[in-house]
Amino acid sequence: MFQATRRRLALWYTTVTAVLLLLFASGVYLYVRSTLIERIDDTLNHVVEIVERCLTTSPCASKLIFEPINADADKFRINNLEASFRDNTDTVEDDHIDLEWFSPTGELIWSTLSEPLNIPIHANRTGETVRVVKGEEEKGKDDKLLTPHSPLLLRQVTQRVEVGRQVLGYLRVSHPWFEVTKPSRQLIFDLALGIGLMVLSVGASGWFLSGKAMEPVGESYQRLKQFTADASHELRSPITLIQTNVQVALADLDLTETETTNSLQYRQQLKVVERLTQRLGKLVNDLLFLARQDSGISKDTFSPCPLDALLMEVVEEQQLLVPEKKIALSLDLVDPPASETSPELLENWFTLVGNWDQLVRLFTNLIANALHYTPAGGRVKVELARIEGINRVSGLRYTSAQLQVKVSDTGVGIPAEALPRLFDRFYRVDPARTHTTANTATASATGSGLGLAIAQAIVEHHQGHIQVESTQGIGTTFTVTLPITLES
Repeated sequence: MFQATRRRLALWYTTVTAVLLLLFASGVYLYVRSTLIERIDDTLNHVVEIVERCLTTSPCASKLIFEPINADADKFRINNLEASFRDNTDTVEDDHIDLEWFSPTGELIWSTLSEPLNIPIHANRTGETVRVVKGEEEKGKDDKLLTPHSPLLLRQVTQRVEVGRQVLGYLRVSHPWFEVTKPSRQLIFDLALGIGLMVLSVGASGWFLSGKAMEPVGESYQRLKQFTADASHELRSPITLIQTNVQVALADLDLTETETTNSLQYRQQLKVVERLTQRLGKLVNDLLFLARQDSGISKDTFSPCPLDALLMEVVEEQQLLVPEKKIALSLDLVDPPASETSPELLENWFTLVGNWDQLVRLFTNLIANALHYTPAGGRVKVELARIEGINRVSGLRYTSAQLQVKVSDTGVGIPAEALPRLFDRFYRVDPARTHTTANTATASATGSGLGLAIAQAIVEHHQGHIQVESTQGIGTTFTVTLPITLES
């Protein structure tokens, strides 16, 4: 129980920290990426301003001659522009800035690129990302537009160059986009590595700290269980002595031939004391059993148990205890399938590995409860069946054979709101269910509220599962599923 709580605490620590780290890393990545793009755009705009100043103002403009290409003078060749820049024969994949000069109609006149990009021209000072594939281009917003052909991405700024009101042409400046993607990928790798190491560190720290936090709780719980076990053990001796003395006193009264009024009253009081000590002794034994199961100090031995024979004994004993209620108590054994021919398997069809005494206590509690809450003339049915192959019971997946026992009654039923707490210790359903009425049980309940808790502890000790279905006024069915063999 405490290990499960410790795991949940450590998992919560790790999950919350991982989410916070992911949010932080996402913020860092977006900030760095936007900063890189902004720096490239600033660089491109700065280059555009410098080149435009050289083209339109002196002294740079004095070195450049705008020569009309056609008679209409709508295209200009800028002489000496090539001489102002180095002869660039590299491709755009290099880490540098490339220039392109276009006519006012958008026709490429000059470029520092070895091959033209054939991208339509349009003015854009804010910067845009374009994609070039094998001489063809496709525009995109970011590097998510990459295709399986590994296209080339460029960041571009385009400026219209004017002198007065006359448009001389368009200047386009390009920069490789990998100046953004390369640092971004490296940043993603670094952040992922850092987050992974941090999550592992937090997981280990969370496991350690949750263990430290659970230590006082575990110690208190252990002391409480030890106290319960010790108190139950110490109470057994005086209760046994009281019962013995009461029985001796009653035996002495039986030997007396003449009984007076005082002796009759004395006998009645002794019988009351005997019933109370018996009830108290049963409560102490129940507490001791649960304390031993919780602490794991129980040294119960497991051996092959024929469950059919065990149920026959329990049913026979319970029939002798409630003859006055005239309840039909029956045991139904579901026969093996006709296809089963193995003599050894047929002989041990209802045999499982378990503790005989605990299983007797388990089914005695369930059948006794069914008889107690079933009105006179009612019916209690016990059914035993073997389930082969894969089976799912309330989320548990069994891959080997199991034995399933159903205890059904036609009693008063259990309210739906009480079912979730039915197996809690000392929990008892509405006391009105236990009052003496003409149609229900004949005596008030004397249970301690530990019977079903003990039943659940025994089932879990045998690696099984117990569930209950009930409808008020119709009856209740307890289903116990136990594996044939126990896992180590």
